[in-house]
Amino acid sequence: MSNKVQATFGGGCFWCTEAVFQEVKGVNSVVSGYSGGQVPGHPTYKEVCSGLTGHAEVVQITFCPDVISYYDLLVIFMTTHDPTTLNRQGADKGTQYRSVIFYHDNEQKAVAEHVLEELKPHFNEPIVTEISPLEVFYEAEDYHQNYYLNNQTQGYCSFVITPKLAKLRSMHAEKLQS
Repeated sequence: MSNKVQATFGGGCFWCTEAVFQEVKGVNSVVSGYSGGQVPGHPTYKEVCSGLTGHAEVVQITFCPDVISYYDLLVIFMTTHDPTTLNRQGADKGTQYRSVIFYHDNEQKAVAEHVLEELKPHFNEPIVTEISPLEVFYEAEDYHQNYYLNNQTQGYCSFVITPKLAKLRSMHAEKLQS
């Protein structure tokens, strides 16, 4: 059995990011949560949405590096959200929706820096994705977990997440579960 590693990314609404990585081969679990804030204690969704805690909506991915590399996860992450909009993804605005990579160790930091540099020419605007050390990950409330899988007909899911998944499937088909 291969070892398992974690990655933590924020690319706007965690429902979107969670849905993307749940389809990737080698991903064992995706947990929605919060990270990067300055307020002590476990933040609530309402507190994070206020923009006052400094937390970002993130997903923590547990994956098998023998099946999918951290590099490949980063490429998928960077190409399934807009890393050029500061504190915003589509209609979602605020620091909680910022594009961020929370690295777990110096190797992840180096890979993240490399991927951002490598992808820079593929975007018309500068990449604003933050690269920060992971300090604490707080799991989001239960109703946020597996949100798309449980609510596919809900408006936000239909109009925002389903098109992201179509983009994922067209760009990264070889990396997805069959």
